[in-house]
Order: sequence, then C-alpha cells, then structure tokens
Amino acid sequence: MPEIRRDPLSGRISLIAPERGQRPTDFSVSEEKVEPIRCPFCPGNEELTPPEVLRIPEEGPWRVRIVPNRYPALSPEAAPPAGGDEFFAAEAGLGHHEVIIETPEHQKSLERFSPEEVRLLFEAFRKRARGLLDQKRWAYLLFFKNRGRRAGASLSHSHSQLLALPFLPPLLERELRRAEEFYRRTRRCLLCELADREAHGPRLIHLSPHFVAFQAFAPRQPLETWILPRFHSPNFFSLPPEMEIDLARVLLRVLQLLEKTLPQFPYNLVFHLEPPSTPELPYFHWHLELIPSLTRVAGFEWGAESYIVPLRPEEAAAFLRDQNP
Repeated sequence: MPEIRRDPLSGRISLIAPERGQRPTDFSVSEEKVEPIRCPFCPGNEELTPPEVLRIPEEGPWRVRIVPNRYPALSPEAAPPAGGDEFFAAEAGLGHHEVIIETPEHQKSLERFSPEEVRLLFEAFRKRARGLLDQKRWAYLLFFKNRGRRAGASLSHSHSQLLALPFLPPLLERELRRAEEFYRRTRRCLLCELADREAHGPRLIHLSPHFVAFQAFAPRQPLETWILPRFHSPNFFSLPPEMEIDLARVLLRVLQLLEKTLPQFPYNLVFHLEPPSTPELPYFHWHLELIPSLTRVAGFEWGAESYIVPLRPEEAAAFLRDQNP
C-alpha cells in the first residue's frame, strides 16, 4: 500500500507508491551523448579552461585540477543589482564557482577510481576549501557532482563542482533547526541516531568500520543512498587519512552496486557540510547524499514540494545487498 513518509532530517515528504510495481532494474537511463571536439578537461587542452587555482601534484603531470567555472552562477566581482527594495529583495551575486577535474583520463568514471584516487579528490576539495574559508567572506561551501545530462552534467569527463556561498542554503537551515530541536528533546545528535538505526535496519546497504550506507527512508528518487559517519564527526575537513580511505571505499562500493544495477545511471552526489563559521555542533555533522536521476520532477513535486517514488527503499536495499559489484 502507498505510504507518506517524512525525512527525519529535513522534514521533506515522500510518497512511496509501490503499487506502480517498479524494481531497481526497471528504470530507463539511456541518454544522448554530445561531446565537444576537444574536451577542455583532458591533458593537453588546459588552455581551454580558465587558469587553474589548484593542482595535485603541484609539479609534473596533474592528477586533479581545480579551475574557475567558465559560466559561473556566482562571481567574487559581482556588482549590486540596480533597483530592488525591502519587498523585492536583491543583492550582488557574490561567490566562487569552480570545477574540480577529478582525473586526467577522459573515459574513467568515478566508480572505476581506486580508493586513493577518491582520497585525492577529497584532498583537493579540502585544500581549496581552506583557501576560500581563509577569506572570511563565505557562509557556506557546497560540494557536489552531477553525472549524466539528465542530472545536469554538460561534459562526460568526470568532474565535480565547488561553490562558495554568501548565505546558508535554506535546506541546511532547515536541517540544522530540526537537528537542534531533536537534540534539545533527547540530548542526542539526530544524525548519530539516524546512523545507529540504519546500521541495523532494513535499508542498510553497507557497513564499514567508520561509515554506514543505506537507502534513504523518505527518498526523492528511487535508489537514493546516504552515507553517514558512525561516529559524531562535526568537521569533514578534519578526517584522518585512514577514515578518508574508508569513506572512499564505501562511496565506491555504493557507486559500483548502483552501476551494476543501472549501467551509466545519471546522478547527483551532494556533500551536506556543517557551516564553517560555527563552532563544532553537538547536534549536527556532515553526510553524503547520492540521488539518482531516474524519475521526472513534475506537477506534484513542484506543487507540493514532495516526491512520488515508485520503489520502496527497503526493497531497493534488499536488492542491492544481494549484488556483488
């Protein structure tokens, strides 16, 4: 029977509609690929991107590069808009918008990376984040990856994006508010509670020494997967190397399971990080959300700010647990 579920962290509503009878392998993911004649992210074509702001290693052939986005959503030099008042509020679109080129290999997708290659991606993000945060201008750093045109990627060469924002995203504000309310009632971190429950629940996909991967209780898309630390970890940038490697292995495990189920599936991978300007919070910490782009957002989603998902997360988790990547 259908269910109405509310995500414990954000409060977002999902309608689970299993009577539509879809299984994890039923979704269509085929996409038309349009590639440029010269990929601007390939070695030898570095002049096709803006000058890099970071590379690893600093000398010799690069393994990870970060460059400004050629078509940025925000700019550190943005000017205040003309007009506007207290009712129609508008302000300068200040920020940084950068692209992380994750590998020099054009055909290598993230699920084929080694754990060390994923760790290098985390290292590049951490180094660049510290450089941006030293400016004391930005309220939040958003790190995300789009794979596939349906999920918003314009190039197939594996890359992710980093935005420095002058505001806290409303979603993060809502998560922080609900997490703080839960802490006041229970003296317990909501995300720690969620990790503990999912580590022993029917939506579990994979458990490692430090992390848990599971199907989201109230997903926005079929096969939506979250990765949480199994310990209270309020600062992503202070993870020790052994935990970064463990996180890399868990992320690769999830991607490989999903790739085996739906080859070439489009997805968005988003890091939900703690606000950098706050002290370490006892009620909130970072986590990863991987959202496949498998069903269309349509009138119900726009009108209700809720999501219809034709696959029960518990059935999806049971299917994935039986797979070998």
